[in-house]
Amino acid sequence: MSAALLPESSDWPAVPVMPVLADGWMLGRMSALDLQAVAEIESRAYSHPWTRGNFENSLKSGHIGLTLRDPANQLVAYAVLMPVVDEMHLLNITVDPRRQRQGHGRLLLAVALATAHAHNLYTMLLEVRPSNASALTLYQQAGFAEIGRRKGYYPAMGNAREDALVLRRAWHPDEESA
Repeated sequence: MSAALLPESSDWPAVPVMPVLADGWMLGRMSALDLQAVAEIESRAYSHPWTRGNFENSLKSGHIGLTLRDPANQLVAYAVLMPVVDEMHLLNITVDPRRQRQGHGRLLLAVALATAHAHNLYTMLLEVRPSNASALTLYQQAGFAEIGRRKGYYPAMGNAREDALVLRRAWHPDEESA
């Protein structure tokens, strides 16, 4: 991916500007045609993945699915957002494990925040495993702060459960977004 896809500084903008993609990279809305590729990436990325049916049900429920494709039209990353009254809930954001550490997650999170802003929603909530250090770092860099913990929220190996950290980011409606 070209560096032109990412902000020039390492600082996150207060409200991310919708990125202009270069070199043939494409942002899109997730559709039923994406579900097989999404499920395959999900299975590679997690020990307890969402199923294809989970994604299908999300789309049918009106949740917002976002996709990021490379110049060869291969799905690289996706996100699922759920508008709830006056906030946006980030239900899932995943980068294909073979394509991680290249800025794709940062880009897609910026697009998710800009999508919330475009829907006049100025708070985003999400849950993340405490063991997912790279995701926690990404969210903290994007201005998310921990506001709670859900005990035993996630299934873990050996029939165990793992807590979820509840993170929140809020911004003022007057902050610019493209």
